[in-house]
Amino acid sequence: MISPHHTLLALCLFLAGAFVVRAEPSFKTPVSYAEADRRAGELLAKMTVLQKIEMISGHHSFYTKAFPELGIPAFYMSDATAGVHIRPNVSGSLGKSTSFPAPIGMAATWDPALIQQVAQSIGEECRAGGIAFLLGPGMNMYRQSQDGRSFEFFGEDPYLCANMIGHYVTGVLETGTIPTLKHFIGNESDWHRRTSDSVIDERTLHEVYMVPFKAGIDAGAMAVMTAYNQVNGEWAGQSHTVIHQLLRKDLGYKWLVMTDWWSVWDAEKIIKSGQDLEMPGDKFLKADAYRLLKEGKVTEAQIDGMARSVLRTCIAMGLYDRPVKDSFYLERYPEHAATALQTAREAIVLLKNRDHLLPLRKEGAGTILLTGTFATEMARGGGSAQVEGYDNITLLDALKSAYGKRLEYVESPTDAQIRSAGVVLLSTGTRDTEGADRPFALPDPEEKEALRVTSLNPHTVVIVNSGGGVKMTDWNDQAGAVVYAWYPGQNGNRALAEIFTGEVNPSGKLPITIERSFHDSPGYGTTMPPGAQFYTGWGPDNDMSQPIHKVEYKEGVFIGYRWYQEKDIKPLYAFGHGLSYTNFAYSDLRVAPGLLRPDGQVTVQFTVRNTGKVEGTEVAELYVGQPQCPVPMPKMELKGFSRVDLKPGESRVVSLRLNPGDFAYWDVATHAWKTASGEVRLYVGGASDQIALRGGFALK
Repeated sequence: MISPHHTLLALCLFLAGAFVVRAEPSFKTPVSYAEADRRAGELLAKMTVLQKIEMISGHHSFYTKAFPELGIPAFYMSDATAGVHIRPNVSGSLGKSTSFPAPIGMAATWDPALIQQVAQSIGEECRAGGIAFLLGPGMNMYRQSQDGRSFEFFGEDPYLCANMIGHYVTGVLETGTIPTLKHFIGNESDWHRRTSDSVIDERTLHEVYMVPFKAGIDAGAMAVMTAYNQVNGEWAGQSHTVIHQLLRKDLGYKWLVMTDWWSVWDAEKIIKSGQDLEMPGDKFLKADAYRLLKEGKVTEAQIDGMARSVLRTCIAMGLYDRPVKDSFYLERYPEHAATALQTAREAIVLLKNRDHLLPLRKEGAGTILLTGTFATEMARGGGSAQVEGYDNITLLDALKSAYGKRLEYVESPTDAQIRSAGVVLLSTGTRDTEGADRPFALPDPEEKEALRVTSLNPHTVVIVNSGGGVKMTDWNDQAGAVVYAWYPGQNGNRALAEIFTGEVNPSGKLPITIERSFHDSPGYGTTMPPGAQFYTGWGPDNDMSQPIHKVEYKEGVFIGYRWYQEKDIKPLYAFGHGLSYTNFAYSDLRVAPGLLRPDGQVTVQFTVRNTGKVEGTEVAELYVGQPQCPVPMPKMELKGFSRVDLKPGESRVVSLRLNPGDFAYWDVATHAWKTASGEVRLYVGGASDQIALRGGFALK
């Protein structure tokens, strides 16, 4: 059994070393690939053709097929990235699971080591519930703000996302649970996702959308789930190009590949694509594989390869050699709740704070009026990623505990009540969910209330609970402060209260760009056909009579802040933005050596100083630009970051390293990575639009 203290030791070692944010392979399977393959071959030799076909088809919705007579157990799979999604109608083995902040909020921490702790906690709860496969982490990119599923993913920047994913995968694996990277690939819209075709060019696939998957694979991930959508004209789950070429050949992936649920249609293509396991498995392979075999359209060797991969992966993780369920981990729930709370503290982003309206000290005077949808309702994303949590703390309860009688909650306050309040806390947002996109604008009642309240009282703090960016343009200037809380998890409202009172200094930074208008977005006009309407519910998502609609990634590698900089569009809030209750100054940029050779590295050092009066944490961000590259490149790309904890007046030297791989681009002529010699520009600061230091070096 893997020691529960192993990940904590690894985390301490990580924090003790030089803080260079980069996902590195760190997990070795309990059983080697060669030995697992040998054992899988022995089992395969004992199986009939029909048993093999059952092996490559799911069972009872969320299980792999068991063959007790061969010593092959069934293994349970459960969603997802912000905690374990409990399905009591499928499995009653786990009574409760911790609800962590949504992954988009995890990304806002810019703290990979903490996210590894989160993932370890989730993996431990999988072990407590006998869950062999966690159907996460989700790692599709935040391409456009209307994607109803963006709350499950880690933002718009491939470098930031990759670092989070690498550490998340490591945290899950070290508990003996298999994480599943999803959804490969191009699932950046959930509007009729089953009949959408993501049109993405080769360079963009490799430089943007495959980068987080590579990080997960390098960290040791042993399962990948394909997407619902088509990719360049073929459904991802049965595409030879997607699975065999992009995933297995280009990324070197060698373990289990599974479909998303009810996402494939052609048994022959499934078998020939490099796919291993159809989920939930009650459709095409069970019905058609044997017939295709008899007709000579597929071979038994192809079916053997699929079944062998399922067996080999489970054996390599040690699932055949130890119990999957371990009740020891039930004792760890208090630690998991503490990790969820710390994650929320670091995830919450203070976007605006006019005249230092926040913090609102407990000992202050004046009435604090709380109102809004999510004052009494827990804000969370829906669908397979929904995690109910336990001991949930509403915002009302958290603020009552903090402010006592000074806090007044009114569900529908009058204009007079709003005007007379010393401060108004308005909790608004969206209810994002899998299976549908949603408008960039807030729901109409939420938007009207935000306009009303901010116009009546300039001391209004707007709290936004959402899985992505929302339109704030019409009331942002009127608000006294704006706080982005995402979906903060079961005790995240306690973290909000701590930030409001000043017990915690906010340190979250946006992992996304929030535009002024959706017309400014690179996704505008590309995700839905002209005249199409948003919908709610699961019915439209399952409607296969819809015509295939193309989602064209016309922006190419210019995703997120890269797009806004290239087009000279000023967003409402830029990528990396986030305020503190203190201030930070940058100085003394040093770069050595001045020439980066193919086998070398460059060290970038600079000093960050807390110039304010309270302790705080700054996320220092390093961007690079290559103006002489032979292919179009972003003006700036994130290539390093560091969280720096500083007391008032304290300074610290930050050291980040760059290597030639950080400057590689995908050459479509040779279908390989290349680097171009020439000037490299460096940009250091607290956000993509707040650059404090500039420098450079030469790339050979």
